[in-house]
Amino acid sequence: MRINSLDDLLRAVKDRPRKRLVVAWANDAHTLEAVYAAVESGLVEAILVGDEPTMIKVCQEHGLPKERFRMVHVASDIEAAAKAVAMVRFGEADLLMKGLLSTDKYMRAILNKEQGLLDPGAILSHVTVMEHPGHPKLLIAGDVAVIPEPEFREKLAILGYLVKTAQALGIEQPKVAVLAASEQVLPKMSSSVDAALLSKMADRGQINGAFVDGPMALDGAIDPESARIKGLGGPVAGDADCLLFPNVEAGNVFYKAGTKLGGAEIAAVVAGARVPCILSSRGDTAKTKLSSIALAALLA
Repeated sequence: MRINSLDDLLRAVKDRPRKRLVVAWANDAHTLEAVYAAVESGLVEAILVGDEPTMIKVCQEHGLPKERFRMVHVASDIEAAAKAVAMVRFGEADLLMKGLLSTDKYMRAILNKEQGLLDPGAILSHVTVMEHPGHPKLLIAGDVAVIPEPEFREKLAILGYLVKTAQALGIEQPKVAVLAASEQVLPKMSSSVDAALLSKMADRGQINGAFVDGPMALDGAIDPESARIKGLGGPVAGDADCLLFPNVEAGNVFYKAGTKLGGAEIAAVVAGARVPCILSSRGDTAKTKLSSIALAALLA
């Protein structure tokens, strides 16, 4: 069944066995409220790693029953990140989520060569599922947060994560637009050349499970009328499910313009580690955090 909205995503995950979510440094109300909502919605069982007296106090102040969580006490945010990652490594949790600690401490624990969650040769990338009120279906985008200037090998990995996410959402043969400034192949523009190479690899069966086309400008990728005016053919033009951005600046502007100006809601995970990792922000809405937990549970 194809998932067509973030509400559909929540309903789909509720029908599955609960995953075990471990939260690193779960000392703040924003995190605890989102995790409690996920527990009450039937998405996850929650393990909170942090300063236990602080977590209990926050639960009391915000009316959250502490018995709904398993709490693991540690003394610092760095220790919390290491402990949460270790719990995943030893099979005690299926998902990892960032709490109040900084992103760099969270990512360092994941990337630790001896005790982290990255297998040799693996590439971490951020995958966003966006529900835009002005667009008829979900859009899956990457990378908007982690890889600044993806090289070709990294773009190939990002494409794989986009396709895997789309297929988990019920899109059997997702349509991937590899974005650039123009549909013309411009040799001096690396994003254009990389897009053409990825498209040709798909044509020759080196990339399976998706339709891939590029280079393609954003309007030609998602707007049927623009694609018609430009004379673009093929299954992707005007109907893309997935958007592969040339760099993080382009992806991040798309992400923030959609959420801050366009009223879009999102769910997001970091893919490429042994388990899906939720990289939440204090500025995220409650729905974003809950939807991101649901997406991670779907992908686990």
